[in-house]
Amino acid sequence: MATKIPLSSSAKPAAKPPLAAERIRKTAREMFYRDGIRAVGVDAIVTQAGVTKPSLYRSFSSKDELAATYLRDYDAEFWARFDAACAAHPGDPRGQLLDYLSGLGSRAVQNGYRGCGLTNAAVEYPEAGHPARVVAVAHKQELRRRLNAMAAEMGASDPEALADGLLLLIEGAFVSSQLFGAGGPAGRVADMAEKLIRIHLAG
Repeated sequence: MATKIPLSSSAKPAAKPPLAAERIRKTAREMFYRDGIRAVGVDAIVTQAGVTKPSLYRSFSSKDELAATYLRDYDAEFWARFDAACAAHPGDPRGQLLDYLSGLGSRAVQNGYRGCGLTNAAVEYPEAGHPARVVAVAHKQELRRRLNAMAAEMGASDPEALADGLLLLIEGAFVSSQLFGAGGPAGRVADMAEKLIRIHLAG
């Protein structure tokens, strides 16, 4: 009679394979960011994810809803990076912003960087009310609000003007990175922001 060998107390059960919805979400995020939302069809997503089309529609009512989910995930990733920079410099909005922008400048000149997924979506979907555009616009409005609050905390003479200048720099970095890549102007976004901040604080 075969002897059963007890499992070691340190043995861990095999990890469960990701659910279909998780695979769809991850695949869509990669494909939408790399190729654009409109360019990627549902058939391509399910093929790449290794799932069926009915399984996609059980989790997401439409491609538009899947696109909105991708953008909500992207929004969360953006604020995680932004908030990490803020946490690294408590009480110092200038340091917080320049820390975030230094990271952006480094990412923006790497291969495969495609700018901001939310900016790209706003360009792809100009029609008001589209689920993707709604998420993108809400994100940009919140970014503008937070930059305004940070500019005021820095003591800028005209916080709104400084905030809008910083927003234009950030959006310029997102777009120019896709044109110039390594060695492009996006790598200097933190330096340009520092100069703009100095002008506004001196004024």
